[in-house]
Amino acid sequence: MADGFRIIETLGYAPAGGAERAARHVARMGRTAAALGIAFDAGRAAALLDGFSHEAPRRLRLTLARDGALELEDGPLAPAKPLWRVALHEARLSSADPWLRVKTTERSLYDEARANLPEGIDEWLFLNERGELCEGTITNVFLEIEGQWLTPALSSGLLPGILRETLIGTGDVTEGVLTAADLHAARRIRVGNALRGLIGAELVA
Repeated sequence: MADGFRIIETLGYAPAGGAERAARHVARMGRTAAALGIAFDAGRAAALLDGFSHEAPRRLRLTLARDGALELEDGPLAPAKPLWRVALHEARLSSADPWLRVKTTERSLYDEARANLPEGIDEWLFLNERGELCEGTITNVFLEIEGQWLTPALSSGLLPGILRETLIGTGDVTEGVLTAADLHAARRIRVGNALRGLIGAELVA
């Protein structure tokens, strides 16, 4: 792991309700820490999130260093555009890459792709080596096909996002292996994450 390595959880804060889905984020950070052999104080993480207060909506970033140190940062939360224009990136992910399944600073491909978004494109979407749809640089993907909302299976190589987890848990979304053909054929496309929620999307060929 490179110097400066961190496990990351990014979530929203609302004055009326506090840190959103905090328990789910703490639980995921704990799973990632356990998988990587990093000490994690879940109680301390929960207390940091629970103790945060602000008069306006904020973007929270909870990080865990290799030595077990936790840090909470906050920043302004700008409203998301109601519709994002998305396109397929030329790079292919490896479904066997374990770093795709954890949220850490080991994400150079996504960071570079996002830093070089063409004008008029809000998000890149990625396929894996088998041509299966995976995720965006900062979002999970959701497709409406034949009246059912679907999201790519974890086996394709992607982050188990908190919003994705929530929607699967409520039965609003089902996971399955999806392809570029499914993306093009979908009646509706949405992208989203725990911070921004669900965002309507338009595929740019």
